[in-house]
Amino acid sequence: MNQDRRDRLRDAAIAVLADAGGRGLTHRAVDAAAAVPLGTAKNYFPTRDALLRAVAERCLEQYRALAALLAGSGPGPADRAGLAALLAGLLRDVAGPGRPRMVAYLELQAEATRRPWLAALLDPIAASDVAAYGHLLRTARLPYGPAHARALTLTLHGAVPHLLTGAPETLAAAGLDDLDAFARAALASVCPEVSEPPEEDA
Repeated sequence: MNQDRRDRLRDAAIAVLADAGGRGLTHRAVDAAAAVPLGTAKNYFPTRDALLRAVAERCLEQYRALAALLAGSGPGPADRAGLAALLAGLLRDVAGPGRPRMVAYLELQAEATRRPWLAALLDPIAASDVAAYGHLLRTARLPYGPAHARALTLTLHGAVPHLLTGAPETLAAAGLDDLDAFARAALASVCPEVSEPPEEDA
């Protein structure tokens, strides 16, 4: 089958899932979003489970492209300030260009509560985040043990649904109306800054 068309259909399916939710993910809707003849999506992905699998695999591919940066293909931020800036940028992406992918991913997670095969397919995404953020803490010369990596991962994951809904009062209450400050505070909570002890008088 044509790989370019297959990718086009998978990207269209992500958009449909993000816009219309699980109930709206139909072959007809994907055909319309991809601007292809009726029946094309069903030809590539014959069942709804096949369509869900296609979306999950595409989300996983996109995640791995991002995780390559986070988990060691580059040097990573060299200090606390650089890491805070990177985390704030990732959160801005969630609320901006990356929003459809993240909404689709959360829809997939809901579907996965009823489909063990889908849960297994998505599992590497969340699990890999812990290692990726541990790597970033280490390159930034901050404490990077499992507890630190888990705490940072769960803090960022917890912010995602609020960023996607964008409710102003909730964003303000959670500190997510200022993502730079939020990222700095998250790092300060996970890895408190140690002040130098005062010098004793001679």
